[in-house]
Amino acid sequence: MTDLLLHTAEELHKLSRTGRRAVVMTMGALHEGHATLIRTAREQAGPEGQVVVTVFVNPLQFGAGEDLDRYPRTLDADLAIAEEAGADAVFAPAVDEVYPGGDPQVRISAGPMGERLEGATRPGHFDGMLTVVAKLLHLTRPDLALFGQKDAQQLALIRRMVTDLNFPVEVVGVPTVREEDGLALSSRNRYLSAAERHTALALSRALFAGRDRLAAQAALRARAEASPASDERATALARLGEIRASADAHAVSAAGAGLPDAVRAAALHILDEAGRHEPPLVLDYLALVDPLDFTETGQDFTGQAVLAVAAKVGSTRLIDNIPLEFGAHS
Repeated sequence: MTDLLLHTAEELHKLSRTGRRAVVMTMGALHEGHATLIRTAREQAGPEGQVVVTVFVNPLQFGAGEDLDRYPRTLDADLAIAEEAGADAVFAPAVDEVYPGGDPQVRISAGPMGERLEGATRPGHFDGMLTVVAKLLHLTRPDLALFGQKDAQQLALIRRMVTDLNFPVEVVGVPTVREEDGLALSSRNRYLSAAERHTALALSRALFAGRDRLAAQAALRARAEASPASDERATALARLGEIRASADAHAVSAAGAGLPDAVRAAALHILDEAGRHEPPLVLDYLALVDPLDFTETGQDFTGQAVLAVAAKVGSTRLIDNIPLEFGAHS
C-alpha cells in the first residue's frame, strides 16, 4: 500500500500517466461514500486511465472553534480503502507542501453564493475550500474531478469556479451515499452517540418527507387536470378516493403554485419534532434553493432545486440535501 502514497508535488509530477486522470479530493477518514467516489472515478477514467486520491485536512476551511484539531486522521486505513476502491495513487501532502509560504496571501473568493447557507454559518469556509481545490487541481492536473452531492453548495461553487476561471477539468457530481437507516455518510458520524444518532436521523427523514409531499401534491394536481371540469371533476376525484380534493377540484388543479412552501412545511414538521428529542436537534437552516446560485426558490419556481438542511446534534454539526424537480407534474 505504501507504493500508492505520495507526499510531495515533485513525487506527484513524476507519476507517469496514460489515458485520462481522475482526481477525488478528500480530507481523509475515508468511508463508503469516498469509496463510491473512487470507484466512480475508476469507471470514468477507464482501464487505461489513472485515479489519484488526495488526503489533506485543509486548515483554511475551518473557522474558530471548529473541529480542526479533532478531525480524524486515519491515513493507513485511508490507503487500504483507496486501494480497494481502485486508486492508483494517494497524494497526502503536509500543510507546508500545499502552503509553502504559510497562510496564502492570495485566495479564491467564493462571492455572494459563498455567503449563503453554509457560508453564513461558517464565514470564510468556502474561500478556504475553493483555494485548496484550485491548488490541488493545479498540482494533480486531472481531466476530471469527482465530488459528492452531499456537499451540494460546495459542488455548485466548484463548478462555478471552474467555469469562471477556465479550469480545463470536467467536474462530476456523485449522488449521496446513505447508510441503511438513511443517514448520509459523513466522517463526522463517528462522533455521534447512539442517542445522538437516533436524533440525527431526522435530517434525512425531513428531506424525504419534503420529497414525498412534492410527489403527492404533484400527483394530485395531475389527477385533477386529467379529470372533467366542475361537478364531473369532483365526482371523478371522489372515485379516486381524494375526498378532500373533490370538495374543491379547481383549487386542486392550481395546487402547484404552493408546492415549495408545502415541501418546506413537510420537512420542518419532522425537524420541529426532533427539536424535542433528547438529545435535541438544533436546526441551523432548512432551505429550498436554486442549485445555480443557492437563492431560495419562489412559489412559482420550476426546474431543479435542492432541499438542504444543517443542524447540530450534541456537539456534532451535520448537513444533508436531496435534489428535487419542480415542473408541470414534478
